[in-house]
Amino acid sequence: MGDPVAAGLSSSLSRPGGNITGSIQFSREAGAKRLEFLKEAVPRITRVAVLINPANPGSPLQLQNMRATANALNLELKVLEVQNAKGLVATFAAIEVARVDAIVVPTDSLFRANAAEIADRATRLRLPSAGSKEFAPVGGMIGYGPDAAELYRHAAYFADRILKGAKPDDLPIEQATKLDLVINLKTAKALGTTIPQSLLVRANEVIQ
Repeated sequence: MGDPVAAGLSSSLSRPGGNITGSIQFSREAGAKRLEFLKEAVPRITRVAVLINPANPGSPLQLQNMRATANALNLELKVLEVQNAKGLVATFAAIEVARVDAIVVPTDSLFRANAAEIADRATRLRLPSAGSKEFAPVGGMIGYGPDAAELYRHAAYFADRILKGAKPDDLPIEQATKLDLVINLKTAKALGTTIPQSLLVRANEVIQ
């Protein structure tokens, strides 16, 4: 899930309260780091399109961090709201006329489910893109974030504790601490982009 505190489902991550616990993929900093990686990969960019799902209560926090990073990097953000998969058509039509230099995709289940389409549309417009870790393997240029599959496997830990008598509200909600950087060189080549060695050596995975 996204941010349970912002969604009003728990009082805090350390003391959830109620009947909720588990691991979350949400990271307030991930979107900002994706901006940094894009700027490092393509220093010429000055205007970046940001997809935002207004239905996600964690979106304002991610956008706040991205704006701070954008200001530090002298980047202008073009924020476009996307409420469902059908809305991607209109969104990319707007991107095409917005004269942006790149696209960044925040952490959101809507965007993760449609990652391949987003990556494909970005590449067709010849725009470098960055999204979740799973974004790069389906065609995005840069992927950064937690391993969703690993978080799903870790759910067994919480199930085991609860089955042994632990109360959910006594188990802190865990936020992903290990975030991986994945670079798709095939996409970069198709865009005419040369990824600097300084970024490649920090990548956890490079897709040829």
